[in-house]
Amino acid sequence: MVTSTVCARHEEPGVTSAWAERHEGSGPWARSSGSTTLIGMTTAPATPPSGEEVPDLDHGARHESRLEQPRLSLGPEWVSGADGVPFRRGARVLLFDELDRLLLVRGHDVDQPERSWWFTVGGGIGVGESSAQAASRELFEETGIRLAPDTFQGPVFLRQAVFDFRAQLVRQDEEFFLARVTGAGPLDYSGWEAAEVEFMDEVRWFDLDELAAVTIEVFPAGLADLARPLLGGWDGVTRDLGLDTD
Repeated sequence: MVTSTVCARHEEPGVTSAWAERHEGSGPWARSSGSTTLIGMTTAPATPPSGEEVPDLDHGARHESRLEQPRLSLGPEWVSGADGVPFRRGARVLLFDELDRLLLVRGHDVDQPERSWWFTVGGGIGVGESSAQAASRELFEETGIRLAPDTFQGPVFLRQAVFDFRAQLVRQDEEFFLARVTGAGPLDYSGWEAAEVEFMDEVRWFDLDELAAVTIEVFPAGLADLARPLLGGWDGVTRDLGLDTD
């Protein structure tokens, strides 16, 4: 159930990109011109802001349990991978405000409500969409904040994520884009789909020091440290975060 106040959909006239416009194929924000670097990551322990303890979970047993449940329908962007695991491409957004706070979503495991985690805004890339267009659409649908696709920098990160979705194990190859807004105002959740309402609990801004102290799971792992170098903008290098099991 959504715990935050839901506002009527609106477009904030004061919401603007605080970084230079990126043009496809040229300029410092051109996605094709960046190099790719593989970096390692570690998962930091984490408590919700309330300080509640989160028990260790047997992820293997959780996946086996999911296999015993009826599979629910996935969207048209999902295809069967060579290993039989449903697969799609995804776009995610690292959105900072004028106070250098990062916008994140908290979700929970529908089968194990005591397990919750923070993650970035984003979702699947639709048929015919570019990754930047998908990032723009997902940001608007999940928060009510509208930014044009050419205002996103990146992709700054690449990640392969394996996780449970709609009662089955799935894989998503993700591109992370960077953006900044000023005067965002109240967030709007009226664009959430039924599946999102089912597991997404709240959306909020995080100071990076505050995020580093969170002890429930955060995805990507080590996000606070990954995000700090981006406060001044993107350096043009796309970094591959490798495989992350959510």
